[in-house]
Amino acid sequence: MRHLIDITDFTVDEITAVLDLADKMIANPADYRDALKGRILATLFFEPSTRTRLSFESAMLSLGGSVLGFSSADSSSTAKGESLTDTIRTVGCYSDIIAMRHPKEGAPMAGSFKSTVPIINAGDGGHNHPTQTLTDLMTIRREKGRLDKMVVGLCGDLKFGRTVHSLIGAMSRYEGVSFVLISPPELKVPAYITRELNDKGIPFTEVETMEEVMPQLDVLYMTRVQKERFFNEADYIRLKDTYILDPEKLRTAKADLSIMHPLPRVNEISVKVDDDPRAVYFTQVRNGRFVRMALIKTLLEDMA
Repeated sequence: MRHLIDITDFTVDEITAVLDLADKMIANPADYRDALKGRILATLFFEPSTRTRLSFESAMLSLGGSVLGFSSADSSSTAKGESLTDTIRTVGCYSDIIAMRHPKEGAPMAGSFKSTVPIINAGDGGHNHPTQTLTDLMTIRREKGRLDKMVVGLCGDLKFGRTVHSLIGAMSRYEGVSFVLISPPELKVPAYITRELNDKGIPFTEVETMEEVMPQLDVLYMTRVQKERFFNEADYIRLKDTYILDPEKLRTAKADLSIMHPLPRVNEISVKVDDDPRAVYFTQVRNGRFVRMALIKTLLEDMA
C-alpha cells in the first residue's frame, strides 16, 4: 500500500507520471468522469481548510467517486477522547482512501502505520504539504515548460510555511535549481533545511528584502505570515506585513516571472497584482484539483 506523507515518498519519475496524468485530465476531463465510480474518499481535517479540502472533494467527485468526512476536530470523536489511530482505523472501514490534515507534525505518518487504506497528507502543522507541492510543481512546469535550471525565490514565513518546506525538498531534486530565501530573521527557513541544501551542494542565499533579488528570479513564491503558528500575538502583529508585493516592487522583475502563492492571501500580495499576466496563484488553485485527481487515481490503482 502506498501513502503520500512527504513529497520525497515519490521518486522524480513517479512525480512526473502524476503530473503527466494531471495534464491529460485537464485536456480531456470527460475521459475520467467515471474512473473511480463506487470508490469513497474520506476527508479528515482536524484543522480548518477551504481550498485543500474542497480541492480534494472536487477531485474525487470529478472522478465519479463519493466523499465523506469532517472539517473540524470538534465534529469528530477525537473531541470525546478517541485516539487518532482509532479514528483512522474506523474511517478506513468506510472509505477507500483518506486525505488528512492535522495541526500536529507527524500525525499523518503516525496514522499511516495503522491505516488499512492509503493516506494522503493534506498538511501537518508547519512541517509538510505534499499535495500543494505537486500543485506547485505542475504550475511551474506548465508555466515554464520545465522543472530544472531556474532560480526560485520564496518569500515570507519560511519558518512555519509547510508549503515552502515541501517545495524546497521537491525542487532540490532537479538539476540547476537554486533558491533565494527572503524573510525576516525571526522567520528564516529551519536550520535542518539549510543543512540539507549545503550537504547536497544546492545553491541558496538568504536575504531580508525582495527588491534586491527581484531581477534574478524565475519564480517568486509568496507566503502569508501564519497567525495560527505564533505563540505570541505581539510577534505576529510586528511581522505580519513585512512583505507586501505590489506593482512597484515588480518593476525590475523578469517579463516571464511566475508569481505564486499557496493561498489564502492576507496582505502579502496587493490586489493590484492580480491582473498582471505573471500572477498565476489562481491558476495554481485550478491545477490543484487536477493534480489531486491524478494522485488519488494513482494511489488507488496501486492498491489494485
